[in-house]
Amino acid sequence: MNVFILNSGRCGSSTFIQACRHIANYSAGHETRLRLIGSERLAYPDHHIEADNRLSWLLGRLDRRYGDRAFYVHLDRDHAAVAASFAKRKDYGIMKAYREGILLEGEPGQSAEDVARDYLDTIEANIALFLKDKSNWMPFRLERAREDFAEFWQRIGAQGDLASALAEWDIRHNASGQ
Repeated sequence: MNVFILNSGRCGSSTFIQACRHIANYSAGHETRLRLIGSERLAYPDHHIEADNRLSWLLGRLDRRYGDRAFYVHLDRDHAAVAASFAKRKDYGIMKAYREGILLEGEPGQSAEDVARDYLDTIEANIALFLKDKSNWMPFRLERAREDFAEFWQRIGAQGDLASALAEWDIRHNASGQ
């Protein structure tokens, strides 16, 4: 079984994968196939856990390839904190792509936080729609990461060092100060 950590970004996905690296019966990676196209983009090995916020733009293809045969996690964090973190990154990465490519520069007066909130609303709606017919998924809030990760561990039948995995949640991986 494959596991996909669906998320907007800026919500703990790097830490999630660091915790998953303590699981012996799954491989785990963060954005491992993001530069690939076609059938290779979603060709993850069996028993692999992947976190990649760009999957939220590929959900139709993810459904076609994995459907209800995978386990999905909807990783989320306080939306104000996520938007503030993305606003700090307004000139590069997904925020630049969203503003310039999707919004075609937007309208005058739109702040970086306005654009970040719009991006976040779009991603969250895409994930919710994708998950509405899935039987194997769980919500996961960064604010209760230790409790949710222990449940996740049990639900996927993980084997390994749970104590070390939980300790990863005490480290801020890929933090931007928000």
